[in-house]
Amino acid sequence: MSEVHLIINGQEIVAQSGQTVLEAAKAAGIDIPVLCHHPALSNWGACRMCVVEVEGMRNVQTSCTLPVTEGMKVLTHTPKTTSLRKFVLELLFSERNHYCMYCQMSGNCELQDQAYAHGLDHWTYPRPFEKLSVDASRKYFIMDHNRCILCSRCIRACSEIAANHTLNLRNRGAKTMVVADLDVPFGASSCVECGTCLQVCPTGALVDARSAYGGREKDVSHTTTTCMQCSVGCELDVVTRYNRLLRVDGIWGSEPNDGLLCVDGRFKPLYEERKRVTKPLLRQDGALVEVSWNEAFAAVAEKLKSGSCQGLAACATTNEALAAFAKLIAKAGGKAGRLEPAALTLGYGTPARVADVLEADFIIVAGAHPLDYQRVIGYFIHRAADKGVPVAVITDGENALSARAAMTLASAQAGVVAQAAAAAEKVVLVYSVGLRPEVIAALKPLGDKLHFLALDPASNGKGAEAAGLAPLAPTKTDVAYIMLGEQAPEETLQLKAGFKVVQAAYFSPLAEQADVVLPTPIWSERTGHITNLDGVIKPLNVVLPAPAGVRDEAEVLGQLLALLG
Repeated sequence: MSEVHLIINGQEIVAQSGQTVLEAAKAAGIDIPVLCHHPALSNWGACRMCVVEVEGMRNVQTSCTLPVTEGMKVLTHTPKTTSLRKFVLELLFSERNHYCMYCQMSGNCELQDQAYAHGLDHWTYPRPFEKLSVDASRKYFIMDHNRCILCSRCIRACSEIAANHTLNLRNRGAKTMVVADLDVPFGASSCVECGTCLQVCPTGALVDARSAYGGREKDVSHTTTTCMQCSVGCELDVVTRYNRLLRVDGIWGSEPNDGLLCVDGRFKPLYEERKRVTKPLLRQDGALVEVSWNEAFAAVAEKLKSGSCQGLAACATTNEALAAFAKLIAKAGGKAGRLEPAALTLGYGTPARVADVLEADFIIVAGAHPLDYQRVIGYFIHRAADKGVPVAVITDGENALSARAAMTLASAQAGVVAQAAAAAEKVVLVYSVGLRPEVIAALKPLGDKLHFLALDPASNGKGAEAAGLAPLAPTKTDVAYIMLGEQAPEETLQLKAGFKVVQAAYFSPLAEQADVVLPTPIWSERTGHITNLDGVIKPLNVVLPAPAGVRDEAEVLGQLLALLG
């Protein structure tokens, strides 16, 4: 991009061609008020808060939609622009019920911040407020139309970021309302509860049900960590207060998700109801009883020394723990593996990154269900489809992506997809454990133009691969050591062992069968690293302290390794 020179408030600015005046001003540290604008969304120019005066232009201009030009002279804070902004705010406060004392966003509200900045201390145009509906039909967040300023951020976020197109406007003028689908309750709509609309809302119109009234911005703490709900490895901003989880936000511009989260990453961890394991348990006289860590260590080490063993790890844990687990089982003379299956290796093509999905000119989905298990990948595929990128789904059953795909074919017809993709320059194949051999063979002619993204069903499958843990089925053995972490085990898992050790965060039918249960941290208590779908090692940071008696998995495994000599 070429440079553009302009003057803002008498300051010489060097911007880039294609930037707006607002972007150039922000890059130079010059503040221009906004409400409908959000850096992750397209520019809208509806709220008129960002108006500026430009030399040679008769009227004020919305800086969020005005491209920079060479030699442009801009004034951001003049009597005219300040008066117009204050007038806009006065109208917004008279439009609906923005009585801040009863709003959970008081102290964190962009509308309120602008009101204080422009000296509003009363309603200039008071009127009786029409009572509007409050939609609480969704589990995780609420829509209060009384607080809505019709900025359309939520609508653009739903369409442009999540690519779900649930939200829109109905009616005109003072009767305009944000609606879901054809004006149905949000809980009955096509909403996927990713919460993106919630995160971009500038007022108290969209409210997180769990964090409401939990604390203003000045009262809370923020911790950056990595999501462990699936293998994508999204970056999280976790908000806490008084050792309590308040909410989880995405981080705009982060990799690999660029701020987009799914319902599992944003909400599921906050609504965990399973019973925690917080003390070591040892089976005595047929019942599991609490014991000290030393007693538990001694019992496990004795069994590991005295017979054959097998180690099975659920990969919802750190790289450090997986490496220590493999080392421990090897020291005990046993074989270690992972519980979850792994996707096949193609043997051709180029490994892809998550961002490649948005850069492809043809996308193939085979043997994978991203909208069910790696939802951010599914939303990225929807975004690509919105831009006209053909999406082909190869499946022998149902796949939620078929609704937006250009073609859906059975595995036996994969050759048709290969022919359709032959003219494309960058083909991205998104696949998982359901990929069939005939599909691998049919797509081979695409060669190096094929970029493949294997969706691992395990949260940290790449970390397990680095530790040498391949998929392994339970076998008959003297000792079975199962490292579950916080994963829910399959009910069908049958352990054929005389002595069972389960290292887990929660009670489960498998833990109830164990002879020793060792407690582990959950996602918000972990420290260490995971390897995400892109192969990037991402940090896990402690958000909340673990309950007394819960030790890090890698530390526990290291203690056991020491006891084995």
